[in-house]
Amino acid sequence: MVQIQAAELFEQSVKPSEVARRLQVSPKSAYQWHQLWREGGIQAMASRGPIGSRCRLSPHCLEKLAMFLEQGPAAHGWVEDQVWTGARVATLIGRKFHVSYSVSGARRLMHRVGFSPQVPARRVAEPDEQAVTARKESQ
Repeated sequence: MVQIQAAELFEQSVKPSEVARRLQVSPKSAYQWHQLWREGGIQAMASRGPIGSRCRLSPHCLEKLAMFLEQGPAAHGWVEDQVWTGARVATLIGRKFHVSYSVSGARRLMHRVGFSPQVPARRVAEPDEQAVTARKESQ
């Protein structure tokens, strides 16, 4: 949509730097769009779909991943706490599907199947009641 707005501005002879300012995009993007527009018009600026690599897990494998995540970390060897982290999910994906994912990629997959990474809860140390009483009395 923004690229189409840029094309309309280029048709009105608006300079790329001004297009960048008006549309709140980087000047680099505006100059690249201007080049595309000059070479092929508005059709050349049409979106080519989402960028990035495609998912390396099939829809079936994503369903299995969701099932594994539902089982909890303890079912897969992490017994110290019941928290899924990006690193644990990346390890789980490697073990179960023989596919390597980065921690950030594993977090994105977690979101895709309806989970979110969790931060382990830190227990608050219980205060020493005698120390608290002694400190209050000394004040």
